[in-house]
Amino acid sequence: MSRSAARSIAEYLKQLREALAGEDPALIQDALYDAEEYLRAEVAAHPGKSEADVLELIASTYGAPEEVAAAYRDTEAKVKAALQTPPPRASASQSPWRKFFRVFLDSRAYLSLFYMLLSLITGCLYFTLVVAGLSMSAGFAILIIGVPFFIAFIAITRVISLGEGRLLEAITGERMPRRPLHPGPPAGWMSRIGAMLSDARTWTTLAYLIAMLPLGIVYFCTAVVGLAFGLSCIAAPVIDALQHLGWVEGVTVYGNGIPHWLTTPLGSIVQFLFGILLLTSLMHVARAVGQMHAKLAKALLANPA
Repeated sequence: MSRSAARSIAEYLKQLREALAGEDPALIQDALYDAEEYLRAEVAAHPGKSEADVLELIASTYGAPEEVAAAYRDTEAKVKAALQTPPPRASASQSPWRKFFRVFLDSRAYLSLFYMLLSLITGCLYFTLVVAGLSMSAGFAILIIGVPFFIAFIAITRVISLGEGRLLEAITGERMPRRPLHPGPPAGWMSRIGAMLSDARTWTTLAYLIAMLPLGIVYFCTAVVGLAFGLSCIAAPVIDALQHLGWVEGVTVYGNGIPHWLTTPLGSIVQFLFGILLLTSLMHVARAVGQMHAKLAKALLANPA
């Protein structure tokens, strides 16, 4: 049964949300933003007409909610196919060890490792911004600049959340919002402030920015310790072998307290292989951390469908 045409912007957006039911929340947020932005611009351009008249006027150009939803699905599928990393060629004889070491051919593993190193810096910046912003907002609450300052602070956090989402999408491939939530129809300052405070996403965004500091510390320490230990296990026996060949001089590889068996040829081989296994495991951990962190960020930064 065909659905009746929407007579208001709110009704149109409701029908569009229903038509996109089951799709990615980030996609729904972007589609609703684009539709509301376009429809309200058209209503503003025709001040002498009602919302129902404007919707009827542009029905043939913008399309019904079902048509817009189908267009977004089609575009999303094409973009996802274009950006998707080509899967490795399947091989029935591929051994588990070969699958284990194929992580070095995965660009997302390297990007996720870079994000783990970067997260300490971003975590410190986000945490400082939120703590300073909330503290100053509370301090300015008794002054006339308190409300504008708080609104500006929330606006900044939302811009940062969009940037963080795009960064995670580039690193992990997880679809993140590319548009903010639309502010809705023109309204008074008090109405907008009330809507902003009642929006759960305002507070989940702040929670995410605060949580980035402890998460960043864990990610950074894991990446640095894994890289340092793995690379040292690989480099030490190589440098020691070069010293025995006389190609390298004046480099202290093994200090006091190192077990003697590590300096033997067998110990050097074991240490070298252990370093490779450690680095490979770190790459797998980095890829998993990137995927899990993207899921967390999406739950806190994207508007639920």
